[in-house]
Amino acid sequence: MYARFNYYPRCPRLDLVYGLKPHADGSTMTIVLPDEEVLGLQFLRGDQWISVSTIPEAVLINIGDIMEIMSNGILKSPMHRVVTNATSDRISVAVFCCPEEENEIGPAEGLINEDTPRLYKKIFYSEYYQLGKRPIEALKI
Repeated sequence: MYARFNYYPRCPRLDLVYGLKPHADGSTMTIVLPDEEVLGLQFLRGDQWISVSTIPEAVLINIGDIMEIMSNGILKSPMHRVVTNATSDRISVAVFCCPEEENEIGPAEGLINEDTPRLYKKIFYSEYYQLGKRPIEALKI
């Protein structure tokens, strides 16, 4: 596990700046403590970016690519981004839960059968970020 503390300063030129570019997490899951007052987290649904509302004193749990692989695609790792705010700073904390680098990841064998074939190759987690722009795409069979 590792934590990232995020500070997104206000920016009057929203057309020029992302708080965090579109991506999917390479973790098993991510636990986010969002800013309760300033929105900024958005998830991609179809071709639309949807802003995430916050619930006071609640955390957001985000499925990462590793969980999508382990579930053989049953659970999905969503594309998301952070946008800046023109008038307010934004602060959040993200805790990433990841396998150790020497662990092999792949679909759980109990989820593979003739009706639900393997969707992802096995790989060692240490190799995951060497696969390209969105690593999970390189593992699809």
